[in-house]
Amino acid sequence: MSNASASAERFAVYVAAVAASAGHADRVAPLTAYCTGLLLPGERKSVEPMAARLAPTQVRRMHQSLHHLVADAPWDDAEVLRQVRYRVLPAMTRKAPVVAWVLDDTGFPKKGRHSVGVARQYCGQLGKQDNCRVAVSLSVSTWTASLPIAWRLYLPEAWTDERDRRQKTGIPDTVDFQTKPQIALAQIRQAVQEDVPAGPVLADAAYGNDAQFRQELTALGLPYLVGVASSTTVWKPGEQPLAAAPWSGRGRPTTLLRRSATHHPLSVKALAGTLPTSAWRTVTWRVGSRRALRSRFAAVRVRPAHRDDWRSTPHPEEWLLIEWPAGDAEPMKYWLGTVAADLSLRELVRLAKHRWIIERDYEELKQEVGIGHYEGRGWRGFHHHATLCIAAYGFLVAERARFSPSARVGTLELATPVLPATFRPRGRPRAARAS
Repeated sequence: MSNASASAERFAVYVAAVAASAGHADRVAPLTAYCTGLLLPGERKSVEPMAARLAPTQVRRMHQSLHHLVADAPWDDAEVLRQVRYRVLPAMTRKAPVVAWVLDDTGFPKKGRHSVGVARQYCGQLGKQDNCRVAVSLSVSTWTASLPIAWRLYLPEAWTDERDRRQKTGIPDTVDFQTKPQIALAQIRQAVQEDVPAGPVLADAAYGNDAQFRQELTALGLPYLVGVASSTTVWKPGEQPLAAAPWSGRGRPTTLLRRSATHHPLSVKALAGTLPTSAWRTVTWRVGSRRALRSRFAAVRVRPAHRDDWRSTPHPEEWLLIEWPAGDAEPMKYWLGTVAADLSLRELVRLAKHRWIIERDYEELKQEVGIGHYEGRGWRGFHHHATLCIAAYGFLVAERARFSPSARVGTLELATPVLPATFRPRGRPRAARAS
């Protein structure tokens, strides 16, 4: 059996198991076709061009079947992603363990105001504020591979508060406004509940700046290494708040910690400027496509100062990691972390910088698999399409881990599925419905 035919056979087994998790047996054929279309060569991975590639002589019929699956069929995205995880994680971890959970969000530029979640907001893909929608994801990662296991659209308050827009795009009544860190925490809690192999949580400052987010991770028993802003306040190494004031003998004794004009925390940016030259070292964390990636770092043990004057005990010590490239006027990045106290500087840097792996995933999901190509307007369609893109991508991840590191979209030589002559999509196509 050739490598291509063996890969096609493995794909058939994989997608059949994933399709079974979508419920009704009559979803197996269109789900198989949809995932196949996502992995075939082609610039656009929206329903119409995929239908043309999959069934050139039955385009209308295939289009109806794919559209119903993704826009109308009420299958459970979480259940399908759970099956993807069950199939892919054993391949990912066959040679190396999970080293991190990676949180991030990604933007999809989108014109107009009628597609679910579209608003003027920061779009990382464009590097500026513009009309887009943003999804939050949680990925499980080894040092060499990663897989998104949760995915949810962020809805600005302009969307959650407007009943007409909610109804037109099918936003469930159970979905209320949540910040991105709140969405991320919900995803993490679900992963903890389902005993997903855990690792330290990595995230950028959009999440790490939220002290409540960091505290919730600690309450869940998860270490973290997350970006923070330069204005984040901490105590100098070896320092902490003053103890509660002595009781005067009148009134209730106070238990709150104190600060003073001469004993107070400082920003991580200010602290970086006080560190001696000996604290800084140049660290190489990985070899990129063109050169080794290196910069200058320092790491010290500090106590966060967030609202500790309303506490009776100091925050525990954790890592403060600082990146300050040689020659730059000021530091570039800061991280706080509750990862093990005995990690070396190189280990801290390597872990903090490992968040890049999700950028690689996003790039391939967008450019090759077409996660941003869905053209419908509805909540269900947006999430169904993303789930099937992750399912297709998961097969590539498993193939690379087990058999072929070079597996890519368009190289698998998959057979295009043929719909049975008796196949009829559930429901009827509706001409005037937001998908």
